[in-house]
Amino acid sequence: MGSSGKLLQIIVLPGVVIIFAIVAAAAAAAAAIAMAKPGCASKCGDVEIPFPFGLSGGCYLDEDFNISCHSGKPLIGNIPVSSISIENHEMHVLKLVARDCYKRDGQRVRWNGNTLSLSQYTISNTKNKFTVIGCDTYAYLSGVKNGANYSIGCSSQCSSLNNEDNGSCSGNGCCEVGFPDGLKGISVNVRSFQNHTKVQNFNPCGYAFVVEKGEFNFSADYLKNLTNKRVPMVLDWTVGNQTCDSAQKKPKFACKENSECLDLQTRQGYRCKCKQGYHGNPYLDGGCQDIDECGDPTLNNCTNQNHCFNIEGNYTCGCISSGLGLLVLLVGGWWFHKVVKKRRMIKQKNMFFKRNGGLLLQQQLSSQEANVENAKLFSSEDLEKATNHFNVNRILGQGGQGTVYKGMLADGRIVAVKKSKVIDEGQLKEFINEVVILSQINHRNVVKLIGCCLETEVPLLVYEYVANGTLSQYVNCQNEEFSLTWDMRLRIAAEIAGALFYLHSIASMPIYHRDIKSTNILLDDKYRAKVADFGTSRSITIDQTRLTTLVHGTFGYLDPEYFQSSQFTEKSDVYSFGVVIAELLTGEKAISSTRTQESKSLATYFTQSVENNLFDIIDSQVLKEGKKEEIIAVANLAKRCLDLNGKKRPTMREVAMELEGVRMLQKAPKLQQNYEEHEYVQEGMYKPWDVSTSSTMSTLSIDTQPLVSFQTV
Repeated sequence: MGSSGKLLQIIVLPGVVIIFAIVAAAAAAAAAIAMAKPGCASKCGDVEIPFPFGLSGGCYLDEDFNISCHSGKPLIGNIPVSSISIENHEMHVLKLVARDCYKRDGQRVRWNGNTLSLSQYTISNTKNKFTVIGCDTYAYLSGVKNGANYSIGCSSQCSSLNNEDNGSCSGNGCCEVGFPDGLKGISVNVRSFQNHTKVQNFNPCGYAFVVEKGEFNFSADYLKNLTNKRVPMVLDWTVGNQTCDSAQKKPKFACKENSECLDLQTRQGYRCKCKQGYHGNPYLDGGCQDIDECGDPTLNNCTNQNHCFNIEGNYTCGCISSGLGLLVLLVGGWWFHKVVKKRRMIKQKNMFFKRNGGLLLQQQLSSQEANVENAKLFSSEDLEKATNHFNVNRILGQGGQGTVYKGMLADGRIVAVKKSKVIDEGQLKEFINEVVILSQINHRNVVKLIGCCLETEVPLLVYEYVANGTLSQYVNCQNEEFSLTWDMRLRIAAEIAGALFYLHSIASMPIYHRDIKSTNILLDDKYRAKVADFGTSRSITIDQTRLTTLVHGTFGYLDPEYFQSSQFTEKSDVYSFGVVIAELLTGEKAISSTRTQESKSLATYFTQSVENNLFDIIDSQVLKEGKKEEIIAVANLAKRCLDLNGKKRPTMREVAMELEGVRMLQKAPKLQQNYEEHEYVQEGMYKPWDVSTSSTMSTLSIDTQPLVSFQTV
């Protein structure tokens, strides 16, 4: 809202500044101020429910702002809500009165306290008072203030109804007391001095409650009965438990454009407020809209209201002297609009950069000394142009963590652009983790990260493009146009093993992938394997052998030992790779509903079959092209990888060497008995200086199986 301090009073001859005010005023007038999230119910009964509050999933900011609607009455928890204010950050509710009642002989017949444990709410100390009613009563209000317990109380006594003053609450039948700011988690407890034995005939109960000031007047009639009554109370609310500086770095920062964040002195959390010159809902995109000061003479100081012109966030006073001035105004207004729009875009991009973890990424990269000299930071314009504004026809696939689009950069390179579905901080950390992990990797069989973009609403990752999709498309789905030969399957297995050996043992810092599966193995234009999707990967220090985390992985590939202990080791990746080998050998899916209940898991089905009927489950093409001893050797290796005891599984170094050994036997059978003597050949294949830096184009894998997350106790 404009004020005299920021008022611009100008007499304009060509008048450059006025026309953009007209444009801005028209735009502001065209937009209606919405208080609820788009597509969400805005009322329950007669009570307006503004965002961040909401009545259903997706309509509120988080569970602290979930309002339920029953028979046209809004409830927060089980407490009726009478109104919600965005401007004052208040909620008006109706709370039951706590009571303490006795029989004539002094035996207690009913007692109930009163609690309010809502985490984002404090009782307003400026709008409420603590009131106690009774002739033999004392009560206290308890709560938490700045992490410490706090209590306050008062007592009320009287010997008859003759001396009670209606409307007065001075201790004779009624007492009231204030309390400090920032009190939350309150409880009200009522007690009696003498169990009402001397006043039972006219006052069998004592009562206590927090009530809004001016909404309750004491009456002697309340001494007889105030049971099951509700009184109005005012609650203050905030967002989260962080300061503005900390909250602005998070993806779910609540304050939107044209708003400002306000820290609170006496409590945790923050509030959002529309900037001066704007009004509406600061928690909604586009919620803070320009105030038309010229539409209300009390909001401007223009001498002539006909010469008041509204501008974005303000107004100006002036006059136009000629038609030429109007033309100049049009040009000036258009230019000013472009400048303002550009500044807003720059500001929005900076906000997105912080919200999408830009600062966290910078911190991670600097602390881990990541090799990021080849990773490029793309602008949003670069990637919009590359993907034709993320055209649906460019979609390569969609999964639990995002959508991938095919794109072409300005230099002609074909890329895969992953548009992440970052919703909460946990997913944001996975995204940043993927950038950090991939920036450390340079291996011919690991998908190459080209760069990223953080200045868009959702973060973007840019990868090399893999022309031939995922391994599962050829193994599980049996591609009719092209089928993998036994030689290709063996080579692909060896390439995956080599990549994992590199990640576990040769990378500057050991990396556990944690989600190895056929949908995360990509095939390039020459059907060479590329390990992809590092969203759940973790790098570890040299002295770590186990990584304790929440359990992440995909059904069918998840190491049972890891699932039970929450401790992920390099042998957990080995188990998942064992399932991939079994897929290559059998053409079966990791989980299949067509197999018996006991054999739904390919790992179980495969290990049970190796001993007795191995060749009954082997893929027909493998049987046709592979030698019996080769198939048996690879099957036994897979079985060892799938051992339920992680200590008995081979390392990825051993797996890679054995697979290369089988491949060598294909070409030179005479080496069958002594290929161990050539161990140095295998070792040399994985030296860091042999890692390929080719720019083979590849595509990002889309996870078509649900990524499951368990928390073990």
